Amino acid sequence: MTMDITERHRAYWRDNRVLTVVLTLVWATVSFVAPFFAREMSVVTVLGMPLSFFMFSLASLLIYVAITGYYAWKTNRMDIQYGVSEDEEDGHGLV
Repeated sequence: MTMDITERHRAYWRDNRVLTVVLTLVWATVSFVAPFFAREMSVVTVLGMPLSFFMFSLASLLIYVAITGYYAWKTNRMDIQYGVSEDEEDGHGLV
């Protein structure tokens, strides 16, 4: 059994890849670029802590959780938009 790849499926996967690349770039920036400037960021204080400490001990974890949550929310919306949702309520599926 072969699945016919329609233009709608191509558009769905194109949008999914773009979303994944953008969120991966955000992750890489937080993980690798920001630490490169840690010494310069320590001059600024946030909540009484140097910005570099705040960024890498607290904010980066919150950003990772936000990235994951946004990806789940956005892909769910894309699934519904392109009619490939796995939810039984909407009557659509991957078939």
